[in-house]
Amino acid sequence: MSSFRFEADVRQILHLVTHSLYSDREIFVRELVSNASDALDRARYEAATRADLRGVDGEPGVRITVDKDARTITVSDDGIGLTAEEATAHLGTIAKSGTKAFAAALKAKGDEAASLIGQFGVGFYSAFMVADRVVVESLSARPEAGPIRWESDGGEDYTLGAGSRTARGTDIVLYLREEAAEFLEADHLRDIVRKHSGYVAWPVLVEGERANAEAALWTRAPSEVSDDEYKAFYKSVSGDWQDPLGWLHIRAEGTFQYQAVLFIPKTRPWEMDRMDYKVGVQLFQKRVKILDHADALLPRYLRFVSGVVDAPELDLNVSRELLQQTPMVTSIKKQLTKRLLKKLAELGRTEGDAFSTAWKEWGHILKEGVHEDADQRDLLTEIVRWPTTTSEGALRTLADLAATKKDGQDALWYYCSVDKERIGQAAVLEGFKKRDWEVLLMADPVDEWVVMQLREHGGTPLKSVMVGDLPKDDAADPVADEARKAATPLVGWMKGVFGGSVQDVRLSARLTDSPSVLVDAEGGVGSNLERILKAANQDAPMARRVLEINPEHPMVRTLARLNDDGVPGLEPFARLLLDHAAIAEGRLDDPSGFARRLQTVMEKAAIGLSAGKGGPPPAVDPEIVGGG
Repeated sequence: MSSFRFEADVRQILHLVTHSLYSDREIFVRELVSNASDALDRARYEAATRADLRGVDGEPGVRITVDKDARTITVSDDGIGLTAEEATAHLGTIAKSGTKAFAAALKAKGDEAASLIGQFGVGFYSAFMVADRVVVESLSARPEAGPIRWESDGGEDYTLGAGSRTARGTDIVLYLREEAAEFLEADHLRDIVRKHSGYVAWPVLVEGERANAEAALWTRAPSEVSDDEYKAFYKSVSGDWQDPLGWLHIRAEGTFQYQAVLFIPKTRPWEMDRMDYKVGVQLFQKRVKILDHADALLPRYLRFVSGVVDAPELDLNVSRELLQQTPMVTSIKKQLTKRLLKKLAELGRTEGDAFSTAWKEWGHILKEGVHEDADQRDLLTEIVRWPTTTSEGALRTLADLAATKKDGQDALWYYCSVDKERIGQAAVLEGFKKRDWEVLLMADPVDEWVVMQLREHGGTPLKSVMVGDLPKDDAADPVADEARKAATPLVGWMKGVFGGSVQDVRLSARLTDSPSVLVDAEGGVGSNLERILKAANQDAPMARRVLEINPEHPMVRTLARLNDDGVPGLEPFARLLLDHAAIAEGRLDDPSGFARRLQTVMEKAAIGLSAGKGGPPPAVDPEIVGGG
């Protein structure tokens, strides 16, 4: 045996690799099984071009055995094996490239460290997380090579010499530290193999019992996988007890090769709305699990999707635990996103009630994509949907709305309000209901950002029922025309009364039953968005409001007549119209002022009733009523 001194500061580098790059000590099992699987793959590849390679008795695979008395774990394979030169080159990779800059980058764990692509040998050195001595016995499949033995305690040198293995492949023997005794339990090792290496292509036996699956479902042709198998696999990767709404099985063999099985759920976990929730897509590389949460492979607005992606050529960083932002990752993400959105659009057309039920669970999450993802906005627009004023709770898309709009309707109308319980009864919708114009009811906060991007659909503009003056109904109505004419002077007087309290006062074409309503001025921040931002403790400019009054309502008719007659003390009655509009939308900025005004009106009504008079109420002292 010969001793070789590492040229680099191996002690420092091994400390960084085993303590800084891996988040869990059990990762060493994944790394050693992965290296063994790679060695078996390489042996199979070389056997196709060389007839003289050493063979193997029985079925090739990976074997993990435990010796509790000796406190050792042995990971064996029937792979390509190592020559002495390869052992020096490969098992010494870290040492030979272990510069101070490399060590500094690992310490920093920043962008520089993340850009260091994994090298053969790094995964091997994860064994020192649990072992204070590692012995490698290997025999190359090449007939001219002899067996070798490599040994190191992770210190400043290692030994290399002749070995004793008689069959091709490699044994890696780990002499465990005292605090790593848990890994001497075979059941624990089996659980680790199932968790990280459950779909490795080669058999992985722990103490003679196979611990991995016979085959990875995603490697099979979709035509060979039954619906029951997909459903069972979904439950195993998602933890959901229900069947999925649908799934997508992809086998991409173009420029970038990858396989994927992705599932669309019927329900979502409650924590999914948290910003730190991670995508439930697992990343595999050659059937070895690399990440439980591959956030880089799907946009956040698809975080309700679960499943697996296996990309054998994907670049990983030195620890295999961080996904590189490479053109391949970007391309896979784009392809997966487009395929999923097309699948969702298909489910929306074919699954009916089931899709609508699922939409109520995660639809508000998908809507985020309309604002965030301009590249996929057209596809997303096909999928997003809402209830409407005429759908009785059924969900409708923009295309549905456009296909059924009425003659004379020059826009697709929507109403945003966070008041989900009463959104369909809002006074601002009365005129649309009278015309039988369908209005989208948008009650999710994210809808405010959705409509910022969706300005039109198929050439028809989208408009908010809260903005602009709804055109007067074309149907001739002499009574209504007379009422509007009579109320016009009242509007001018009320503008003077309210001053800066509102942006404007005008007669309404929206209202049929209510006396008044508040709408939003053109070009300003909407009142619903203002409420959302304030609820999130964010600064928001005050929405500019317009008070609309219904000229046909008895209260407005009476107020207009009294104003024409010059009756004093009408201000509290006018202000009650503003109060009514504010209360109807669930807000009141001046409750004490409203209480005083209501008390005054009640008093005057009581006086009028007791006097038995049907005329106007007595004049009201402004000092008693108060303004604003």
